[in-house]
Amino acid sequence: MSDVIAPPSVRALAREKGIDLDDLAKKLGRTSLAREDLNGGRSGPAPADNTSYWEVDHAQYGPVTEEPMSRFAQIAAGNLAAANALIPQVTHHDRADVRAIEALRAELKPEAQARGVKLTALACHVKALARALREFPRFNASLSADGKTLILKHYVHIGIAVDTAHGLMVPVIRNADEKGLWQIASEITDLASRAQARKIGPDEMGGASMSISNLGGIGGIGFTPIVNPPELAILGLTRTETVTVWEGHTPKPVPMVPLDLSYDHRVINGADAARFTSFLAALLADPRRMLV
Repeated sequence: MSDVIAPPSVRALAREKGIDLDDLAKKLGRTSLAREDLNGGRSGPAPADNTSYWEVDHAQYGPVTEEPMSRFAQIAAGNLAAANALIPQVTHHDRADVRAIEALRAELKPEAQARGVKLTALACHVKALARALREFPRFNASLSADGKTLILKHYVHIGIAVDTAHGLMVPVIRNADEKGLWQIASEITDLASRAQARKIGPDEMGGASMSISNLGGIGGIGFTPIVNPPELAILGLTRTETVTVWEGHTPKPVPMVPLDLSYDHRVINGADAARFTSFLAALLADPRRMLV
């Protein structure tokens, strides 16, 4: 099976022109192709063919060992490099008050134990993001390969980036806006465990409206996640921190989670991103709103 990523319209055009997509991808040094590639060009800068930066005998400087990159990791690396080179990405940073989220999780802990479901903060983030995507349909869209058409989606699927021993995988929760917290939490646990065991099928990893990259269990105060095309944005989460918030003249310690929203600036502008993130933060601050 070919490792080349290309829309069905591009594959059809390649057949018409008698172009071998595998050969073309190898020639261009990428695994993701668009219509412009079939015409011998591409809008925007193409990755440089010069690999001299990496053609270094490191052993001349000291002892080294070699570890081959897995096929999965090689494909992921190529896709990330192409996405970062071709998409004008900007990251908007904000944070959300999660006192209500933590209180809700604590209140539901006995029921979670009875159900045998782990109600994580990530489940709440998925539910809030699904609600925000319904409110801001421009974020729930994809840009055509020629950059001339915006494809608005009438479904809300959320990708969950899972760090595994064999590389990053992004299984997808389908129709997240139609599901409750218990079902979302259960699916997160199931998808994550099967991703670790490499038991996720290709049909469970494509078609996301938007993805979440969650580093909260590891640490950090923020980062710049790379947009996963053909999505237009990605939400990064890091560890919840205690921030002093002034309520009138009274300082209060408030648990807040950093929100890092990277987006495709060809479609989304800074004001859109700020409004989207503010809306998302408001949902997290008052979980009742995400259920409406």
